[in-house]
Amino acid sequence: MKAWRVSALGEPKDVMHLVDVRDPEPTGTQIVVRVLATPANFPDVLMCRGLYQVKPELPFTPGVELCGEVVAVGPGVTRFSPGDRVLGGTLLPHGGFAEYAVLEEAVTFPAPAALDDAQAGSLYIGYQTGWFALHRRAAIREGETLLVHAAAGGVGTAAIQLGKAAGATVIGVVGGAEKVTVAKELGADIVVDRHTEDFVSVVKDATGGRGADVIFDPVGGDTYGRSTKCVAFEGRILIIGFAGGDIQTAALNHALIKNYSILGLHWGLYNVKAPELVRECHAELTRLADEGLIGPLVSERLPLDTVGDAMQRLADGSTVGRVSYVAGARS
Repeated sequence: MKAWRVSALGEPKDVMHLVDVRDPEPTGTQIVVRVLATPANFPDVLMCRGLYQVKPELPFTPGVELCGEVVAVGPGVTRFSPGDRVLGGTLLPHGGFAEYAVLEEAVTFPAPAALDDAQAGSLYIGYQTGWFALHRRAAIREGETLLVHAAAGGVGTAAIQLGKAAGATVIGVVGGAEKVTVAKELGADIVVDRHTEDFVSVVKDATGGRGADVIFDPVGGDTYGRSTKCVAFEGRILIIGFAGGDIQTAALNHALIKNYSILGLHWGLYNVKAPELVRECHAELTRLADEGLIGPLVSERLPLDTVGDAMQRLADGSTVGRVSYVAGARS
């Protein structure tokens, strides 16, 4: 089969190569799928660079989530059979940027019929992250104001839709006019272009000086620091990641004085500590998809041979929405 392999660490354009490898075979509770769609995720970029908390042995195939058709199952698999359309997290080194990939049954779920392959492939990480952040950690309530940073990115677009589904007023922060359009199409009530506007002022103006009740921050660094200037009394700042490259230090005295909470989210831990909650989350996301309240925005559907370029564009911050490899797509 054809697969993108990383044999050394560095920028995706330098270390990803499309090669022929043996088809994977399942053991235990593993599931082999024919890949239908695999989105590019920032963790894939970080793994190429050797900067992610998960460091697969070289060589490996990136692509941490997918939608696929089951073609073979290990002897311990009880919930899925060949022909099932599924989604979930891949079992590295057999990631999703290949013709076939491997999943573990525990993190494999039925793909919602309401979503096409590319949308279903983008539902797992971003939307589970957004749901656990907003509902499990921040306990967002109807009528609250949600500020979403990197609102045109993978997890940001999910947070917009999930915030609106929860009845929140959503303010999105993006970089550039094209991304403003994307965030508005997804349902954000107000969109701030950080290149030309100050989100702190916009949030204060929009809330009558009260500030945002929930702040969804996958960027970190100075973005976090400025967010503390527009968080509401009893507000919650969600630490999702550090796509900006800098890991901030929280001024705890400021959190005390302004009476806000700083909430970390390591979504992957729920698969280990509370897998039943992950299953409940998937059922809720499926319901929301069936009702038309959420649906991943896939801006590009690409053939396998263009994945390396797409990964580098994601690394450079020039993609909008989700960029996905889709089986059968044409350049």
